[in-house]
Amino acid sequence: MTGRGTGVQAVLAAHGIGPARIVVLEVAGRRTGRTVSLPVVVADLDGERYLVSMLGDGTQWVRNVRAARGRVTLRHRGRQDVVLEEVEPARRAPVLRRYLDLAPGARAHIPVDRRAPVTDFDQIAADFPVFRITTAPPAGWG
Repeated sequence: MTGRGTGVQAVLAAHGIGPARIVVLEVAGRRTGRTVSLPVVVADLDGERYLVSMLGDGTQWVRNVRAARGRVTLRHRGRQDVVLEEVEPARRAPVLRRYLDLAPGARAHIPVDRRAPVTDFDQIAADFPVFRITTAPPAGWG
């Protein structure tokens, strides 16, 4: 979804309308410092929650999250300040597969069938950033 549809979806998700897996990510823009908001799908796996960039490494929100050292806010019936920790490519495959089950719109962007073996996702994992959602800053945070 692009343009106006994305804005509408973000407003609905922020107010808790729609599935709980759709949230609004708020992150400071790396150039302007202004808050950038966009709807994202949260993938759950083995008791952890993750965000995935279905458009790959060069997306603005990924660059902004990295510049913000992972400090973001998630909104869905309230606000939650969290830290996003980037997952190393070697550990992304199962998350990518789960993400495709939850985000049908991403299937056109990630070139592996959602029913493929997890090992098939290993080949593309480095191209699609994955962030684990945490509520505590990592060790050495300053």
